[in-house]
Amino acid sequence: MPSTSIRKTEYDPGSKTLSVWFVASGKRYEFEDVPPDTYAEFRAAFAKGRYFNDHIRNNFRYRLVATDDR
Repeated sequence: MPSTSIRKTEYDPGSKTLSVWFVASGKRYEFEDVPPDTYAEFRAAFAKGRYFNDHIRNNFRYRLVATDDR
């Protein structure tokens, strides 16, 4: 099911970095050291926003990625 809060995700298994784009703000955050099984569960979750809040947010170091809107 598409998420109403998460627009897009990308995962780099080499660096274990999860990138998440949010619908409301349009901002992208990168979460560090996310295990592949956590990402697989996130992708498979029916309620991605709930899974994100319960298992990813505040559980992994993250940073806001600056975007060039020009």
